[in-house]
Amino acid sequence: MKLQTRDTAGVRIVVLAGALDAGSAGNVRQELGGFVKSGNVRLALDLAAVDRIDSTGLGALVTTLKAARDKGGDLVLAGLTPSVRAIVELTRLHRVFEIYGTVDSAAKELER
Repeated sequence: MKLQTRDTAGVRIVVLAGALDAGSAGNVRQELGGFVKSGNVRLALDLAAVDRIDSTGLGALVTTLKAARDKGGDLVLAGLTPSVRAIVELTRLHRVFEIYGTVDSAAKELER
């Protein structure tokens, strides 16, 4: 799992690439949690290059979402591939997360 970040207008954009599964979820949870702890509580995750996600990966996202919201922020998802979107919808997490077509549109919404 590769993770790259950039900041724009108070929003941390996180680009993930690869599989977000049991093998990588711990590291992703730690990285995202570190952002929240350091005050970056508005996170837009670009999942366009995530080819696979499992329950452990979803758990890392939910944990970070809760931490961000507890500090007055939010975590939104963008660019879901069809296979990732199917898992998110199957688990009904599309009712929990705000989902956007592109990370730029997600970041603009978080800027408000």
